[in-house]
Amino acid sequence: MLNFIDTHSHLYDAAYEGDGGGAVRRAVAAGVTKIVMPDTDSSVREAMFALCGEFPGVAFPCLGLHPTEFGENWREELDLLRGFIGREIVAVGEIGLDLHWRSDNLSVQIEVFRSQLELALELNLPVIIHNREATAHILRVLDDFRGMGLRGVFHAYSGSAETFRELDERYGDWSVGIGGVLTFKNASIAETVKSIPLESIVLETDAPYLTPAPYRGKRNESSYIPVIAGKLAELRGISIDEVASVTTMNAEKLFGI
Repeated sequence: MLNFIDTHSHLYDAAYEGDGGGAVRRAVAAGVTKIVMPDTDSSVREAMFALCGEFPGVAFPCLGLHPTEFGENWREELDLLRGFIGREIVAVGEIGLDLHWRSDNLSVQIEVFRSQLELALELNLPVIIHNREATAHILRVLDDFRGMGLRGVFHAYSGSAETFRELDERYGDWSVGIGGVLTFKNASIAETVKSIPLESIVLETDAPYLTPAPYRGKRNESSYIPVIAGKLAELRGISIDEVASVTTMNAEKLFGI
């Protein structure tokens, strides 16, 4: 059986209603032998660590404050997050900027983002970056961290091949997360992935969101990673074996798992 890694999955989410463990087991049965679970905020953190604790060596927790998951309480949320420093984690994330859902607090989003980038450097961990309609702002923040060894993945990458080349030239060895959107009809990323080196791609589901075709409308699961891998192989004209081998190696290197 081919081995895959899901580098972005929220199987601890309330959408699974106690079926998080079942979703992990279904993923393993489908060949998805490792799952990275990004954090979002204090309301789900204990559930995330608990689920990962049930599946050591399979489920790997992260620590981060998602840009849509705080308001006026952002200082308190950052303090709560720091209280978990010392737990075994593989990345700082999911962090970043989101101007789709809210744009009136951009300065606060940037401060929270910057604080967590500094934490990643302090812990020598990669970051998982969420970017929604905020590319220019994210690049300006990252400019301040150039040459410091910051590394990570741009989750749910939706940019152009040109934007990726700019990222690669300006910031070095970064990865892009490719998920279920790749299977959507007329998705622009389907053309873009042909121009991104396979060595820069990791696979992800963002479960329970962004379910790939033909399962759209259903709750997403990490077990659907082979569907995404198959579409990527088809678009690039290579075997799914190569996709599995290279993207798994990429994820293992990035997250140290």
